Amino acid sequence: MAEKSGQSTYPLAPSANGHSRSDEESAGAAAHSKELKKKKRMKCLLYVLLFAVFQTGVILLFALTVMKVRNPKFRVRSDTSFPSTFDVGTEASPSFNLRMNAEFGVKNTNFGNYKYHDSTVTFSYRGTPVGQATINKSQARFRSTKKVSVEVDLSSANLSNTNELGSDIRSRVIPLTTNSKLEGNVYLMGVLKKKKNVQMNCTMEVALDTRTLQNIVCK
Repeated sequence: MAEKSGQSTYPLAPSANGHSRSDEESAGAAAHSKELKKKKRMKCLLYVLLFAVFQTGVILLFALTVMKVRNPKFRVRSDTSFPSTFDVGTEASPSFNLRMNAEFGVKNTNFGNYKYHDSTVTFSYRGTPVGQATINKSQARFRSTKKVSVEVDLSSANLSNTNELGSDIRSRVIPLTTNSKLEGNVYLMGVLKKKKNVQMNCTMEVALDTRTLQNIVCK
């Protein structure tokens, strides 16, 4: 019993292996945290880069579509008709006196309105003017076609040589050409203004048997 009571007890010292494992765990946690921060920074950088690319694409698309100004088109339409006067002579006594309901179209493919000034369309027969139509100032709204209807009288009274007209009457087709210049401006976003002048040059034929305008080709 005396031997048992004489024995002294001391606290156990921590093992060297315990300290080693604790240090390794701390170092591993620090390295893992550092790696996570690095991945987070890389992810943020990637998001910023993708956003910049997206913004550049949007701006480029906007510049190539919305902000790009195209030339409007000014054309004679196939709806043109001869509802009233339609007097045509013979091959031996060639002449014509026609009242035409001329239909024109101003096609605007821009993302802004096209405002144009007064203009004159000249109709010619084999180089000689035989009638004129006046186009009053107006506008073709964005991405649309403005339709204009004008009455015009066509007469052969000013022709100095009617030999070709006699041949055309025999063939039942009278060829005509039109020429005009439309001057105006395209307005983008309500503030930007771009000047655009449109030249119209068309060829067509008056079919005498059907009293219609056919084979309209415009440049």
